[in-house]
Amino acid sequence: MKRSIAAVAALALALGLAACAGSGAPAGAGTSSEAAATTLTVFAAASLKSSFTELADTFEAQHPGTRVSLSFAGSSDLATQINQGAPADVFASADTKNMDKVTVAGLAEGDPRVFATNTLAIAVPAGNPARVTGFQDLARDGLRLVTCARQVPCGAAAATVADKAGVTLRPVSEENAVTDVLGKVTSGEADAGLVYVTDVKSAGDKVDSIPFPEAGAALNSYPIAALSGAKDKETAKAFIDLVLASEGQQVLAKAGFGAGRQ
Repeated sequence: MKRSIAAVAALALALGLAACAGSGAPAGAGTSSEAAATTLTVFAAASLKSSFTELADTFEAQHPGTRVSLSFAGSSDLATQINQGAPADVFASADTKNMDKVTVAGLAEGDPRVFATNTLAIAVPAGNPARVTGFQDLARDGLRLVTCARQVPCGAAAATVADKAGVTLRPVSEENAVTDVLGKVTSGEADAGLVYVTDVKSAGDKVDSIPFPEAGAALNSYPIAALSGAKDKETAKAFIDLVLASEGQQVLAKAGFGAGRQ
């Protein structure tokens, strides 16, 4: 009986040791794939949110073990953050002016590439209750107009169009991102807002779009560049290559962007 009990105890000990050996790592330790995971941080203009979110999903599927962290805001805010040392690997701006702030500071890796273009449109609440018919109407007394601030690309474009058209705009609010302008329109806080054609398209039936020929006076070019402080420059370059490739260009065209001059 004693020998049987001893044999059972020995077998149990052996099985326990085998189970511990099979775990391959102490409790709480990450797997090798977790340890090798790479995070790519992309700073992108607010108007790129829909397109870049889709492209980030595509990139992660094509590069297992890589996670794309997206940060969207007005290009001027993003350029300021980068120049102040915010960690980022890729910057996609809605204009060349704010990209220039980064390149002049020596923070871009190589020359930026223009990957898309965009133009302004007038967004009004569904049904167009204020009966806006064109750009001249935006100067009408009592009209609640919202635009981007002048330092933001969409605000600079609005100012250029207004100057060329000889129209004085008196917005009730100036926002730091084009998505905030659109939000004011969709919520009914504004009778009209100057946004990009891509923003109107993304809003669907929440807004109506009033195109205007004067918009041609301000075509925004969107440049993209890897940053000199990128943790993994090859991964940053691979993401930019996806944006510039036909696959990326199709995603951008679907959103309403014009082709870039690469």
